[in-house]
Amino acid sequence: MKFRARISSKRFLELFIQVSGTVARLAKVCVLRVCPDRLCFCPTGLLGEAQLWGEVRQEAFHRFCMEGVSEEFNEIYLELMAEHLARAVRNAGNASSLKLQLTNKQRPCLTVAVELASCPGHTRAMVHDLPVRVLPRRWWKACTAPRVRASDVSVYLPALKTLKNIVEKMANVGDRVLVEANLNGKMNLSVETDTVTIKSYFKNLGIPPKSVLGLSQGKDPENMVQVRVNNRKLLQFFDGQQINPTVALCNILSNTLLHLVLVHEDTSLQYFIPAS
Repeated sequence: MKFRARISSKRFLELFIQVSGTVARLAKVCVLRVCPDRLCFCPTGLLGEAQLWGEVRQEAFHRFCMEGVSEEFNEIYLELMAEHLARAVRNAGNASSLKLQLTNKQRPCLTVAVELASCPGHTRAMVHDLPVRVLPRRWWKACTAPRVRASDVSVYLPALKTLKNIVEKMANVGDRVLVEANLNGKMNLSVETDTVTIKSYFKNLGIPPKSVLGLSQGKDPENMVQVRVNNRKLLQFFDGQQINPTVALCNILSNTLLHLVLVHEDTSLQYFIPAS
């Protein structure tokens, strides 16, 4: 097995720092899945049954080389402490490059080398050897991307900062928040107790083109599709995510799942919160 990658673009360095930081905020342990065309983050031990899936595609790297377990199973699964990775790359924002390499230093390690410019013509490197556990193939199934059926409704999210402020206030009122949306780009968030009901309304959010193409004849676009989720799990996502997405989607499977998707260039984060 071999893995070596290098990021030299400043914007992708910052994105990798943000994705690593988001994963570390949401889970202690992470499985880094190395594929021929991307790196995938599969955190373990998330709150309840909520799941996070992050991806950084090969195009974000200046160099990306890997050889998996075999030609048939050309992947590598590395379990490591998420905070260790986030801490190792945290100071790479002003670096000239960031290198990742699978090494063997008495035990398997993910070696992270941050190259910093010092005086003209010279560089210095900060090297972190992060202990990892190479997962055997029989455990791979537990670290694959969550599979969900097509959502019943999909809308673009409003400003994440606004949503976070709303969810924080609702978390002080009730344990569960009702999220509902329709195919006309409307979305509502509400929390209800025996004594008070709080509801926020959003409109003209727009829906992805695929949702428009998938509209079935006779389906009323004003019908609201809803799911009720644990407020702490939803707030955990907004507290943890650090990227500034160019696309942010809310997908709802009626009374089953809230699926949030954030995309920025060649990186993406997906968060799955089951109904409660």
